[in-house]
Amino acid sequence: MFDCIDCAADPSVINAVNEGIEAAREIVSIRRPWVMISINDDEDLHFRKAEFDPEDCPSDCSRPCENVCPANAISFERENSTMEVPFSSDQKEKPKGGVITERCYGCGRCFPVCPYDKIREITYVRDAMATAELLKTNDVDAVEIHTSGRQTNLFKELWDDLANSVKYLRLVAVSLPDTGDATISTMNQMYAIMEPHLSCFNLWQLDGRPMSGDIGRGATRESIAFAVRVAASSERPPGFLQLAGGTNVHTVDGLKKRGLFRTHITCAEPNHLQSLIGGIAYGGYARKIVGRVLSSMGSENGVTGIEYHAEHLLKALKEALHLVGSVKSYNHPDGMQR
Repeated sequence: MFDCIDCAADPSVINAVNEGIEAAREIVSIRRPWVMISINDDEDLHFRKAEFDPEDCPSDCSRPCENVCPANAISFERENSTMEVPFSSDQKEKPKGGVITERCYGCGRCFPVCPYDKIREITYVRDAMATAELLKTNDVDAVEIHTSGRQTNLFKELWDDLANSVKYLRLVAVSLPDTGDATISTMNQMYAIMEPHLSCFNLWQLDGRPMSGDIGRGATRESIAFAVRVAASSERPPGFLQLAGGTNVHTVDGLKKRGLFRTHITCAEPNHLQSLIGGIAYGGYARKIVGRVLSSMGSENGVTGIEYHAEHLLKALKEALHLVGSVKSYNHPDGMQR
């Protein structure tokens, strides 16, 4: 069993993740999780940002974008204009702020709610050669390739650029959406592309309903339905199966009801083991529950590290354990040993 922390393919982000892991290991002796970087072969929901000019926003706008953003990545402030206007008391306020790029993770919920259609989508593709160099470092253990699943030519181009660096990895994951009847065929085509250079574990991440786990219980249904179809296929390629997109605290229970998740496997069940979902990726939902703790800590203490505030650290750990406890089969997922 292995655990991964997924992050952007950016050296500064990777350094921050590794520093965070070491800070955690100084508090509790834990097995070191693998650091995974995410890249894409084409336009992808996970590789976009929202952008708009706040000066284009009418002063009477109700700002639904600010209210709907789950990451608190949209902020409006008003400042009085310093321009002097003779013989007039109508001093205008100039808006400032907009999208805080570092917080925006591209969920897209702000796009349809803007009444004036002022919010733009900015997409980007990670540079393959720069990624290849990152894979050679000791700071990265795994890579996750996001692909549309509609065609394999762009996937092949990316893989060819990475091929000489894959040998440094412990895991290669491919994240793809549900493309219906074409899904298994596409998976087999991508595996054939990877196989000659694949010398580590491989994993298929089934992205059911991207970045929606924090919406509510129903968000996980599409993910589970996707898992049921792929797990039932005898023609799928080798590799672990992991569920993502719409995953939340209800996902494991849903998988167990369909016989697709076990925390303990006996030696008499080798065939059943191959059809199980081997892992859960938590994104938006995990960000939401931990974000509440960080927001509370920030309002009380300003900018600081959570490791310096035991009360908030304990609360964050309880929230995290409650989420992953059902996956890890912890005896006390909602509490900490004292």
